[in-house]
Amino acid sequence: MANQGNQNEKTILGVFRQEQEAERAVRALRDHGFTDKEVSLIGPDSRKGGQNGNNAQNNAGGGSHLASGTTWGAGIGGGLGLLAGAGALAIPGFGPLLAIGPLAAALTGAATGGIAGGLMDWGIPEQEAKRAEQDVKRGEYVAVVRTDHNAQKAEQTLRDNGAHDIDIR
Repeated sequence: MANQGNQNEKTILGVFRQEQEAERAVRALRDHGFTDKEVSLIGPDSRKGGQNGNNAQNNAGGGSHLASGTTWGAGIGGGLGLLAGAGALAIPGFGPLLAIGPLAAALTGAATGGIAGGLMDWGIPEQEAKRAEQDVKRGEYVAVVRTDHNAQKAEQTLRDNGAHDIDIR
C-alpha cells in the first residue's frame, strides 16, 4: 500500500542514538501539537526480559524507557498516550523491537519486508528505508513524523532533541 496522504504531506525521519533522546523528541513533538496519528517511533526493545510476560513487573519503577510508556504517559497527565501503546514486534533478523504510532501497524504487516518494507509502504524511498533499517539494527531509534502542517517545526524539534540524521520527504 503506497503513501496515500495528501500532496502537502511530508514525512520526516530522525535517527537517535539514545532511547532517552528519542523519547524526549516524541514528548516535544506532542507539546508542539503533533498527534498520535502523525508520530511514530521504532527501536530496540530495551525491556528486561524482552517479550516475556515479566515486562510490567520489570518496568513498574517508571523508568525513562520507551517500554515503560504506560507509567510515563500517565505521569504527564495522560494526554500523551503515544508511548503507552508501545508494542513489541518480532521481525526476523532484528531481535525484539518496540514500535509506537501508525508505523507499528505498517511494520506488523511487513514482517517479510522488515523495517524497510514497512517504511516503503509508507512512501519512503527504498534507499532511505534501508538506511533506517540499518540504523535500528545498530541499536538506534527512528522517529517518523508524517504531517501536512509545519514540517519545519517537526524537523527542528527532532534536531533540537538529539537526532543525528534527519531526512525530509
